[in-house]
Amino acid sequence: MARTLVSSVALLVALLPATPAAAQYISLKTVPVAAGDQFLVFPSQNLGMGGVSIALDDDWLDPFVNPAKGSRIGESRFFALPTHYSMSQNAGSATTLTAGGLFGGKAFGGGMVALQQLKSGEQFFGPVPLRDIAILPPNALSQQSATNKYAFLMLGSEVGPGFTVGVSAFFSDLNGIDGVEHLYALSRDIDESGSSQDVRLGMTKALGDGSVLEATALYNRFDATHVVTYVDWVLVDSVTWQWEEQARVETNADKTNTWGLHLGFRRPVGAHGWRVGGTLTGNYKSHPKIPNYEIVNIPRDPGHSTALDIGLGVAKQQGATTFGMDIVYEPAWSSTWAEAAGPVPTVGGDTIPSGGRTVENEFRFSNAQVRMGVQQQVGPAAFQAGLELRAYDYHLDQWDNVTDEFRRQDEQWMEWTPTWGARVRFPGFEVRYVGRVTTGTGRPGIAWTGIVAERAADAGFANDIVVPPGGPLTLQEVHVWTHQLSVAVPIR
Repeated sequence: MARTLVSSVALLVALLPATPAAAQYISLKTVPVAAGDQFLVFPSQNLGMGGVSIALDDDWLDPFVNPAKGSRIGESRFFALPTHYSMSQNAGSATTLTAGGLFGGKAFGGGMVALQQLKSGEQFFGPVPLRDIAILPPNALSQQSATNKYAFLMLGSEVGPGFTVGVSAFFSDLNGIDGVEHLYALSRDIDESGSSQDVRLGMTKALGDGSVLEATALYNRFDATHVVTYVDWVLVDSVTWQWEEQARVETNADKTNTWGLHLGFRRPVGAHGWRVGGTLTGNYKSHPKIPNYEIVNIPRDPGHSTALDIGLGVAKQQGATTFGMDIVYEPAWSSTWAEAAGPVPTVGGDTIPSGGRTVENEFRFSNAQVRMGVQQQVGPAAFQAGLELRAYDYHLDQWDNVTDEFRRQDEQWMEWTPTWGARVRFPGFEVRYVGRVTTGTGRPGIAWTGIVAERAADAGFANDIVVPPGGPLTLQEVHVWTHQLSVAVPIR
């Protein structure tokens, strides 16, 4: 029991959309898991430039990030946005179609809806009928794909000279989340359902010297359920060594609440098109329920995280050339723990009561991001190139209160995302294409430690993963390729 507890991992996963519209969220990861662009459902002008945003405006994306920025919409337009991403080694893919509109003026607003087909990664088992439970074959429709739905609504108004306010709401109906099947490496079948709600209140204030102040407050609620079927081998006759398969079904809840506050400032510098900007973001996440991802049924309920995001950016627009660069530092702290389902004896002769902490994990993060990109306009066309670099660095202190053991672990890795894009403006519409590929991630595992060799639970549905590894991390590298086409039609 003690060794099992040492090797158990208390996995905490909060839904943080992996999209530029999540700029007010701070992503935490303790394993280099390949996360697909499942939540890349909003249009963007700067995505092909590495997603630079601190000192450079993005008139397409900004209203979805801070609803008060809808005052910059200018020309009203409808848009359509097909997006497709796929992961190497048959690790999953998704296709999304977004349609919506943005409407400018003193009072402004907009909305969008999106439908998505998500295909799970390759699995290596077939049908195994067990008593009253039939494990679905790998070619069953429910095993191959899931349909997700998204909706967004934004309203705002100018309430004074240069002062605007806005509110927005983003809803997700999720029947599949990329990578959840890998959270339960020993399962035979997973039935997912869930939803999320994101509400934001934003404001912007334009000053007389061209400077702009902005603020956004947000609340995000994620609630999901995983119905997981396991198949266990049970010894029924020790004389003949006859084994029998038995099915076991577990229902796991996954709940996370996030509160955030974002402050931003940008201003022009000199007379040559330079702009500088800065951001300060804070997130607090509570996790009232974390699923039981391991075979041992030890509840992993409470947890909380606190993170900061400090960013500086520069941009220059001169003639047909646009350049931008962001540098971001992200310190963060996270606490997770495992709770005993019943009284647990310790090696020291004491007893941990039901609900007491058996394992405690303390993380200290020191992450960083760099985004840079350039755009060159040639007549009605423009071409973009960029790079996004994410460096993850964390220190873990773990206490096992059952075995009275303590261990430390440090992990670092880098994720590289080159981007490219092109835009062509026609008399009646505009077409954009963006592509990008993320390297340095994959399907992680845990190296053999002499006690246990097991796969680390890896979640690809978000960029917020806080799992205390049971040993040194290993990685089966996976590349994520994303292609997005956007068409905008102005309303005149």
